[in-house]
Amino acid sequence: MQYTTEILIKKPISEVIKKLDSTENLKHWQDGLVSTEHISGTPNELGATMKLNYCFGKRHMEIIETVTKQNFPNEFHASYTTVGVRNIQENYFKTTEDNYTKWISINEFQPTNFKMSAMLFLMPSAFKKQTQTYLRNFKNFVENGTSILKSA
Repeated sequence: MQYTTEILIKKPISEVIKKLDSTENLKHWQDGLVSTEHISGTPNELGATMKLNYCFGKRHMEIIETVTKQNFPNEFHASYTTVGVRNIQENYFKTTEDNYTKWISINEFQPTNFKMSAMLFLMPSAFKKQTQTYLRNFKNFVENGTSILKSA
């Protein structure tokens, strides 16, 4: 399954990339993220790998990110692998006439087991909705400084 989502962020591309290129910032816009662990390579550079741990209610998920292309400020591509599925993501960043940033995200989900194949077939909108939520959360974080972290 493949789809494209995009969002307009009302900030210059330099500011957008600075926020995106920080592992520390992930917790402010990726709901469910519990922790990150650098595995190898230089973070966010070609070939770098990182473990991302998520918790959605009682469901825990460990995802391995591998950077497949890094050409900031224009592109950042990575693959995300977990039990049952691999997500190949291509992210493109373009400056608009207003000096805003258009983020275009192309996602391809490849199932690696029957259960995930069925989920992708039966509920494709759930995957796209999750991507759109992350893009909106990131936009709010960059534009307004709004974090999704719950205040204790």
